[in-house]
Amino acid sequence: MTSSTAIFWPVLAQVLLTYVVYLTVSARRIGAIKAGTAKVSDFKVPSIEPEPSATAARNLSNQFELPVLFFAACISLFVTGAAGLAALFAAWAFVLARVAHAYIHLTSNRVRVRRSLFIVSFGINLIQWLLLAVHIA
Repeated sequence: MTSSTAIFWPVLAQVLLTYVVYLTVSARRIGAIKAGTAKVSDFKVPSIEPEPSATAARNLSNQFELPVLFFAACISLFVTGAAGLAALFAAWAFVLARVAHAYIHLTSNRVRVRRSLFIVSFGINLIQWLLLAVHIA
């Protein structure tokens, strides 16, 4: 494995996180139906979804927001030959911050901690794009 293809390991880890959140949403929705706190029809309109599954569904949406820029950055770094050690470190740091963000969101849901982790991952993603810009300049 070359250092440039190593950039795809954190990409795969981020994809895995998304699948884990999908499974969490499904499990929480099924659990709510079994517990009688929701009906199948409740999931037609997210505003009436029980809090545990609504929180998981919101986190799932989060997996298709900032991580989209992460995926684009990683692919761009790879294609331009800029997927070196610094890019790899940034990619893993991003994934770790997103895993921590998802964990907080799906458990305690402490907004201040969650926001701090978002800001960290946002900053790391900005660094990825700066690495690309410096490389192609």
